[in-house]
Amino acid sequence: MKKIIRALTAVAAGLALTAPVTLAPPAAATAAPPGESTRLELPRTTGAFAVGRDTLHLVDRDRKDPWVPTADRELLLSLYYPALAHTGTPAPYLSVPEAKALLTDRGQLGEYVTPERVAATRTQSRAGALPRPSAQRYPLIVLSPGFTMPRASLSVLAEDLAARGYVVAAVDHAYESDGTVFPGGRLLTCKACEQVFPDGSLHRVSDGRARDIPFVLDRLTGPHPAWRYSRLIDPRHVGMAGHSIGGAAASATMAVDPRVDAGVNMDGTFFTPVPQGGLAGRPFLMLAGDPALLPPDFPDTSWEDTWPRLDGWKRWLTVTGVGHPGFTDWPVLGDQVGYAHPETPLSGTRSQQITRAYVGDFFDLHLRGLPAPRLNGPTPADPEVVFHRG
Repeated sequence: MKKIIRALTAVAAGLALTAPVTLAPPAAATAAPPGESTRLELPRTTGAFAVGRDTLHLVDRDRKDPWVPTADRELLLSLYYPALAHTGTPAPYLSVPEAKALLTDRGQLGEYVTPERVAATRTQSRAGALPRPSAQRYPLIVLSPGFTMPRASLSVLAEDLAARGYVVAAVDHAYESDGTVFPGGRLLTCKACEQVFPDGSLHRVSDGRARDIPFVLDRLTGPHPAWRYSRLIDPRHVGMAGHSIGGAAASATMAVDPRVDAGVNMDGTFFTPVPQGGLAGRPFLMLAGDPALLPPDFPDTSWEDTWPRLDGWKRWLTVTGVGHPGFTDWPVLGDQVGYAHPETPLSGTRSQQITRAYVGDFFDLHLRGLPAPRLNGPTPADPEVVFHRG
């Protein structure tokens, strides 16, 4: 299966908070630059609801940042929620500085598209939209991105989950992305990379995120919530999914916080091992890329080691033709600019159809009790999905 180490190798060649904030992108991020006539666009959602998006900045005054010990730990959240249609304004994708940092670290992709064009990508969510009028509260799903990747890299999945009737909190962990603009116009770059790549101490990332997410849950569902729409959240039903090292963070968080009822690891090495005693019977989905795309000398037994420790409902699925980036937005955007990622031969459209369907159905089953027959075994409708175990 495709795991994080190969992607990382490629990358290398208490509490105080502000009010909800909107980080407005530069003007160049609101329209396609001259000479680039086709605007990039995220796919339409499959759910019934319009999607709103808020931005929330959190600061943990009781905890120092693991990468910059002179600073308090900061997190930046995009909160997606079922919204009243036609309210709010189109939500930006990235700022130009964030897109530039991302493309600089993505090598060949930068030859196909400019930072301005990536930043101007049309999303399917609206900033400041009014919540959908309803007495219903929605399960919460936390999304944690891959190492060096911004929270925006999971926008396709986040928007679709919100359209299906979830509140989604996509988290940027300070100093762990190529570049994320925090309040005050501060572009925080990957200080963590400077520390964990030389000695291979990547477990520090997933360990740290397992401390970040309980703090996020405290601030979203606690007695004095930080978010203006926290009333939308049903704190009795919480899930977490992550890509790459964010997937390792999902199981690491479940190991320390019983509030997380179900988890998904999308193609991430378990740098923080699942405890021998398991996850207290809670369900877990391991959704992996195509093993055929791995180099022959790629050493990683963490999924084999983890499988017997998972003591609740569990599935181990692989997706033929999907490499490590295939569970993020990048294949979708790559298709639109004519960039065929060598690690993801399956189209961006199809890879995201599968990601949305299987992750969404997993949470429907375990947070809502809805039937999810596609998780019972192979189906002719999804020939790419192989039930490796489960």
